[in-house]
Amino acid sequence: MAYPIAESREIAAPAETVWKLVADLPRMGEWSPENQGGKWVKGAKGPGPGAVFTGHNKNGVRRWSTTVTVVECEPARAFEIKVTVGPFAVAKWRYDFEATDGGCRVTESWDDNRSGFVKVVARPMGLHDEAHTRSQMAATLTNLAKAAES
Repeated sequence: MAYPIAESREIAAPAETVWKLVADLPRMGEWSPENQGGKWVKGAKGPGPGAVFTGHNKNGVRRWSTTVTVVECEPARAFEIKVTVGPFAVAKWRYDFEATDGGCRVTESWDDNRSGFVKVVARPMGLHDEAHTRSQMAATLTNLAKAAES
């Protein structure tokens, strides 16, 4: 169930292997050009429904932190998170995994949950529109493929 803004990539590795990389949120900074990783909080030791993570992000000289909550966590099938900043909804990110003959197809998708007010207030963090998000997803999937295929 990908969101409307989505990018897919074939990766020559099993879905379970790639899923483990994606669900290891402290390592997300290795794949994402904007996310810098972070840490599990509120007693969470790893991914699972309801687990909470503090994410650190960077866009140029701008830096900010987010609260990430795992929404769906099905090994080798799906991994979905919702992102907030304080009381404000930001986005949902989802990864779907489909086994293929040569490995798997990974679809990363994004649902912008920001209100108009939050979009205006967050503008100093950079333009986070569809074009920006698609380029970030393509880069993330490329980096993920390099890691999974090595």
